[in-house]
Amino acid sequence: MFVDALVRIVSAAALPLLRILLYLLVNETGYYGLREPLTESYDFIVVGSGPGGSSVASRLSEIEGWNVLLLEAGSPPPPDSVIPALASLSFLPGYSADWGYNSVPQQHGLKNFVNQAGRLTQGRVVGGSSAINGLQYVRGSRQDFDNWAALGNPGWDFESVLKYFHKAERYRGSANDPARKYYGTSGPISVRQLAKGPLTRAFILGGQELGYPVHEDSNGPIQLGFSVSTVTIGDGMRSSAASGYLKPASTRPNLHILHSATAHQIIFDDNKRAVGVKFEHRGKVIIVGAKREVIVSAGAIGSPKLLMLSGVGPKEHLYKHKINLVADVPGVGMNLHDHINIMGLSWSVKRGLIPNVLSQLSARTVKQYAKNKQGPLSEIPAEVPSSWVNVGGGVDPLWPDTQIFFNSLLPTSDYGIVYPSLYNLNRERFLNYLGDLIGQEGYSIRPVLVRPKSRGTIRLKSNNPRDAPLIDPNYLSHPDDVRTLVEGVKLSIALGNTSAFAKNYYPKFYDKPLPECANFKFASDGYWACYVRHMGSTFLHLAGSCKMAPPSDPFGVVDHNLKVRGVQGLRVVDASVMPQATSGNTGAPTYMIGEKAADSIKAEWGVRG
Repeated sequence: MFVDALVRIVSAAALPLLRILLYLLVNETGYYGLREPLTESYDFIVVGSGPGGSSVASRLSEIEGWNVLLLEAGSPPPPDSVIPALASLSFLPGYSADWGYNSVPQQHGLKNFVNQAGRLTQGRVVGGSSAINGLQYVRGSRQDFDNWAALGNPGWDFESVLKYFHKAERYRGSANDPARKYYGTSGPISVRQLAKGPLTRAFILGGQELGYPVHEDSNGPIQLGFSVSTVTIGDGMRSSAASGYLKPASTRPNLHILHSATAHQIIFDDNKRAVGVKFEHRGKVIIVGAKREVIVSAGAIGSPKLLMLSGVGPKEHLYKHKINLVADVPGVGMNLHDHINIMGLSWSVKRGLIPNVLSQLSARTVKQYAKNKQGPLSEIPAEVPSSWVNVGGGVDPLWPDTQIFFNSLLPTSDYGIVYPSLYNLNRERFLNYLGDLIGQEGYSIRPVLVRPKSRGTIRLKSNNPRDAPLIDPNYLSHPDDVRTLVEGVKLSIALGNTSAFAKNYYPKFYDKPLPECANFKFASDGYWACYVRHMGSTFLHLAGSCKMAPPSDPFGVVDHNLKVRGVQGLRVVDASVMPQATSGNTGAPTYMIGEKAADSIKAEWGVRG
């Protein structure tokens, strides 16, 4: 506990000093302030500036006759968040652009975590989580979207949504890049493939050795297989919802962006129509009217919280917290789910075979970045390719159920000082298990469950909007999730031991048994099931808590146009509407959701997109 507290203190003290220096390298924050007074009402109010909210607000403000207010609880992006090589700083405990959420204690998993709870990093910043995430750009599998449509949501099949991915994308590869044909090239969000380093090549060859296909790009026609990663980096800087959508739109007189403004409640009239938003800004509570619609884009945690605080949700829960009921919508806060990844699978190698990440940071590389935004600071410092595989079978063997995430660093690369704090791992148990790796070099592989069956909830702690909600992903409550992850663990070990790695890196798999699972035969399915329940936690892809569904689904929250049930003039536009999370990082599909929603809103109000 002392070391964890010390990490927080050092983070809180050192980051502000670092940012002062970094302002000399980048200053991407000046365009996110309100340049003129708020008006009494707007045509549209958008709550939340993540990928969904920023894309909707930007696109709606393209119509000169519409006035749009975008509210964001956080501040402008700090300069460290813009520099790709420093992206991991945003996962530090106490980071100023993070909401600082934790899950409630988990009954079925996270057994080697403090209080069996996970840290749930979520962006409280202009740009939302797109401003602080790991920069990965993954659309998901075409089967994800075809499944949404099959569940009763017309217009959300892959062929229908592909144009909205293209609309968001600005592919930055060269003209002869074979992956270029899969992307849009004139959208707001810069995307490009990472360079294929030696470990990435070994990773791809290892997959091929195990019989998996190799693709030009995982965002191409088939996701299942191995390829290099695609990231949101352009001109040496992070490309986020803030820089891509809001910066170009910020000069429009009909778009007002108000940061540091926390929404407390959606205001409804007697006809249950959303007519405004109550929010707090600089200590003052303000109500601003909405003449056309209110659009909630506060994310899978914040959106159901705001709906319930406003009287839209399960009536018994709202009565419990003495909230006036506007609409009984039982599905609000239900269907919460998340991708879960398994930590600790590690391989040590001979010293000097894997480049030292810190060696890339020097006075020379800082000077290079300051001059032309190139060099090591413009890249992710570690090699972090992913592949998508199907280990559980199912009706469609081409629909991935597992992401294999590779990292050219060990969990102990920081000598075990910071890593446990990043995830809320029990430090004593972490060091007891992995301490022998301290001081060694190597790589790690994490299997990630991308089609979980476990479902949890978002519930209010109180009717005080300043209180964080109770977040219960209910990880590993479904036994099929454990079984799939066990198979993912076994595949990850097979991959790390392939000749593709062996011939250049001479790796040794870290086969020390996890002490908490010592009563199982090592490497048996029972052992790995125990391991999964102890070493698995969030991959920070929360989704589904305001589910899109047809009227026949009693736990649906929004229809296929993302309109909230039981009320008028209110939509939700973010990852919370996903009936089932996509097979990968959720940022890219949330941009698509925002683009599609903007066109739907324009069409409803008689304007062509």
